[in-house]
Amino acid sequence: MKSTLLVLFVSVLFALSSSAASQNKEKAAINTLTEKESKSGWILLFDGKTSNGWRGYNKTNFPSDWNIEDGAIHLKGSGNGEAGSVNGGDLVYGKKFANFHLKIEWKISEGGNSGIFYLAQEIPGKEIWRTAPEFQVLDNDRHPDAMLGKDGNRQAGSLYDLLPANPQNTKPAGEWNSAEILSYQGTIIHFQNGEKILEYHLWTPEWNALVAGSKFPTYNPDWAKVAKEGFIGLQDHGNDVWYRSIKIQVK
Repeated sequence: MKSTLLVLFVSVLFALSSSAASQNKEKAAINTLTEKESKSGWILLFDGKTSNGWRGYNKTNFPSDWNIEDGAIHLKGSGNGEAGSVNGGDLVYGKKFANFHLKIEWKISEGGNSGIFYLAQEIPGKEIWRTAPEFQVLDNDRHPDAMLGKDGNRQAGSLYDLLPANPQNTKPAGEWNSAEILSYQGTIIHFQNGEKILEYHLWTPEWNALVAGSKFPTYNPDWAKVAKEGFIGLQDHGNDVWYRSIKIQVK
C-alpha cells in the first residue's frame, strides 16, 4: 500500500513539475525570439518592459494614456470611440519598413476596436489611416463595425473596409490572437491565429478598383497610392487594447 502511495505521490509531483515547466516556457516565449527567429534575422520591436522605440503618431513622446502592463503595450480606453483618448492617439514604431514579415499578438476589450497600420506616413494635421492599410482589430461579437462594410470586411483580421478575413477565425474579446503581416514588393498577406486569411497586391488595376469602391477616396483621393515603405502603427480607437510579442523580419 505504501509503495502504491509513493508511486502515486511521485507521479503527481512529476505532473505538477512538468506543468510548471510548460507554463514557464510559455511565459518566457512572450516578447522573446525563438532560436530559429534569431538566426533568421528577426528583431523585437517591443521588449515587454519599456516603450523604447515607440512614440505617438506625429509626436516625439510616448502618450500617457498608453502604458506597459503585464508585458503588453496597453491603451487605457476613453470610451470616446474614433475621437480616441485625450492623452493617447495612435502609436508608431520610429522606423520605416518596406519589405517585411511582422508578427504581433493582440487582445481587445469587450465591444472594443483598434487596428494595426503598416506602410503608414506621418503627415502633420492628418490621421494615420489616411495613408495606411489597416489590419482590423475588433470584438466581432459586440462592436457595430462587424456588421458594417461589405461581406465582413470590417471584422477582425480584415483589410479594413476593403477585404474580409477568410476564414474568420478571431478569438473572443479578452483572449489573445496572433497576427502576421507579410509585405513584399507590393504583395501583402494577412495571417491570423496561424492561418492565411487574405492576400492582395498594391498598385495594380485590381487594387485601384478595390479602393475606388471603398470609403477612402472620400477622405483622400490618392489613398490607393500606398507608399513603398512606412511606419507600423497601433490605433487608439478609444477602447482598451493590448499588444505584445511584436517582432519583425526585414526582407
